[in-house]
Amino acid sequence: MNTWDLESLFKDGSQSNEFKQYIQEIENLIYELEQSVTSWPKSFSSTSINILLVTLEKISYIKMKLEQASSFVGCLQAQNTADVHANLLRSKLTTISTAFSKSLLTFEQLLGDIEQDTWDVLIKDSRLVELTYVLNEMRNQSKERLSVDKEQLIQGLSVDGYYAWEQLYDLFVAKIQIPFNENGETKTLSVGQASNKFSDQSPIKRRELFEGWETAWGTHADVFAETLNRIAGFRLTVYKERGWDDPLKEPLAINRMKQETLETMWKVISENKQPLVEYMKRKAEIIGVDKLNWYDIEAPVVETTTNSTVTYQEGSQFILNQFRQFGPMLTEFTKNAFEKQWIEAEDRPGKAPGGFCTGFPESNESRIFMTFSGTPSNVSTLAHELGHAFHSYAMSDVHPLNCDYAMNVAETASTFAEMIVADAAVNQANDKTERLTLLEDKLQRSVALLMNIHSRFLFETRFYEERKHGYVSSERLSELMVEAQKEAYCDSLEEYHPHFWASKLHFFITDVPFYNFPYTFGYLFSLGIYAKALEEGEAFEKKYIALLKDTGSMSVEELAAKHLSVDLTKRDFWDQAVKMAVSDVEEFIQLTNK
Repeated sequence: MNTWDLESLFKDGSQSNEFKQYIQEIENLIYELEQSVTSWPKSFSSTSINILLVTLEKISYIKMKLEQASSFVGCLQAQNTADVHANLLRSKLTTISTAFSKSLLTFEQLLGDIEQDTWDVLIKDSRLVELTYVLNEMRNQSKERLSVDKEQLIQGLSVDGYYAWEQLYDLFVAKIQIPFNENGETKTLSVGQASNKFSDQSPIKRRELFEGWETAWGTHADVFAETLNRIAGFRLTVYKERGWDDPLKEPLAINRMKQETLETMWKVISENKQPLVEYMKRKAEIIGVDKLNWYDIEAPVVETTTNSTVTYQEGSQFILNQFRQFGPMLTEFTKNAFEKQWIEAEDRPGKAPGGFCTGFPESNESRIFMTFSGTPSNVSTLAHELGHAFHSYAMSDVHPLNCDYAMNVAETASTFAEMIVADAAVNQANDKTERLTLLEDKLQRSVALLMNIHSRFLFETRFYEERKHGYVSSERLSELMVEAQKEAYCDSLEEYHPHFWASKLHFFITDVPFYNFPYTFGYLFSLGIYAKALEEGEAFEKKYIALLKDTGSMSVEELAAKHLSVDLTKRDFWDQAVKMAVSDVEEFIQLTNK
């Protein structure tokens, strides 16, 4: 089956009475938490530790249930973008989550107000030792914010302001349709279906698709510019009130990452892109153009036939076979995910674009969403999302408050799983043509993560700087986008994608600002882990799981030092990782020599 099972979670989808009762239960729990933090002792001493323990238990339980509910609604919205009831449930959950955030803000402020001597005694209690990192993090964050009443006001205004802009964007995207000519018939595709067609072997079809794609996003560019400006404006206003000058302060804190690490990573990448430029030059020669266009990046380099695609079942079996080479736990977990129908992969209209994995911590399950059309890239995406799901599974016995791992290390597990499958596919290719196709799929991934993501980072950084001084028009956003793309791609393309900023959901996500650099970090960090796995074989799986368990309770620098014995602020690790990322270029050029 290539559709998922949501009924086992809550029956009757967006009309579920069982789910409505579940939401009501969460609301009741949040009310109880609110009462707890309101009645907090004015003078907190080490003898009051039981109050802290009970409050932490309540917070953990609510977080788990909220994630369960949010994941369910996210799945409903993704499987059918026209599900009006799912959209109403999302609005309801946003309101509930905001109420929880208010109580959490109060709690964190109360932690911050505890005298340091008292805190030092509390944190050494055996019942709190495992939460040392996250509790200190909460305490320190409270000192970076405004007063509780101001922060709560911001949360309250966010429901119909900040978060609402993202929801508006989603509604617009759900209605966008892209024309595509197939077998003499013009079809209208959702953005999710259309994005898969950029790998079509016909240059005429790719060109026509790109023109329709650009037109569709350009038609609504002013609306999307308004949305992006308001999201950024809201953030910048809050940052200014808190006394934060750098828009990267929050995303770096969320990712538990030093700015020095980020700067070192991008510096090494920028200095080592030439092999990817050479790859794109050779690809341009192969497909008969002077320079690649944006819509040629995913074009196949060899002619394919209908037999070159794989079915969902074939792709699933291939993934399972490769995971067996790594370790038994990943294998059994993946087998279970397939058998229990955790994956929505059907290629049909009305689905949301892209792919994701979402966790259901209360039932210890995950669900994976994608649109599978049989390409090597689809198989990689499926492996990628299964890696996310395994990460959650590996942490099932970790304290709930230590399970909030950041996006950059989340991308590590997914990319690691993807790498296992991608390398195996290349090594097991039946002939030169198949090997070349699969090798190029790997290189496209390197281009995406070292160039495309870099362009997003450059664009967003510059956009935020301009937004500090006022509204940025849709025309200017497109200019900034093309400038960033030219720099990130080393000016190796003929035609760029001006409205990429409008078409990329990541720029409009309100939960996580700068939803870009963590992908590249995760990719390169996973290469370091993958090198260890190749070296140690199946025995490495236990060490890998130990690393995953620590991802929610230490900084990325501490994680790398403990499990890989490397310093992420220095360039040595990044130099080696980037070399691995571009190592396939030489073979690609050899295979394509005439």
